[in-house]
Amino acid sequence: MNSKYQKENANDVVHHLEYNAERSHLIIPEYGRHLQKLIDQATAIENAEERNKAAKYIIQVMGTLNPHLRDVPDFQHKLWDQLFIMSDFKLDVDSPYPIPSREVLQLKPDVLQYPQNYPKYRYYGNNIKYMIDVANKWEEGEMKSALVKVIANHMKKSYLSWNKDTVKDDVIFEHLYELSGGKLNLLQSDEELINTNDLLRTNKRMSNKTNGGNQPKIQKNQKNKKTFTKNNNNNNQK
Repeated sequence: MNSKYQKENANDVVHHLEYNAERSHLIIPEYGRHLQKLIDQATAIENAEERNKAAKYIIQVMGTLNPHLRDVPDFQHKLWDQLFIMSDFKLDVDSPYPIPSREVLQLKPDVLQYPQNYPKYRYYGNNIKYMIDVANKWEEGEMKSALVKVIANHMKKSYLSWNKDTVKDDVIFEHLYELSGGKLNLLQSDEELINTNDLLRTNKRMSNKTNGGNQPKIQKNQKNKKTFTKNNNNNNQK
């Protein structure tokens, strides 16, 4: 008798199994299916007072997932918005915050306007062009001369970083003159930029820092491996 009852009970359980493919879609999966069912039940309550009580209870349950934020006003606002969203905007209750609408949530943001810059000398970068524009607005004087020299030296450093070759100061001065629209002119000056070899050493040193300086560790590990292998062979021969 018991085996017959157990068999019928097992068949009944299998018959009523729910598969995810057959279940309703979860609007916000993070809260789980049980909370979604609570919201669906609250939406179906006809009595307004009981419906409001159910909504406040559900908000408390949602807040237990983040107890440290439960009483923060902005977080409370977020919970109420999520409650209406999960009810598919069908829940009719009194909210302490403005009730969101489906139309507002479905609005697409404006397309972000990225700066479309196609510089002739890309290895200098956009920051150099910004610095040149700033220098063009400064009044003539020692401060402007110092800034122009800094810009020229940085241009030379950037040029060497990308081209991996030597460059004459006259080339940098020509590019500076062109990029500044003819306002920053060092073509006829006796100004000397930082030595090329010094800049190359600086670029190499910065490149090694960027790579993390792993090369010495690799060599050390290889040396330790050779020592271990040699000692192991000597022990085997003994």
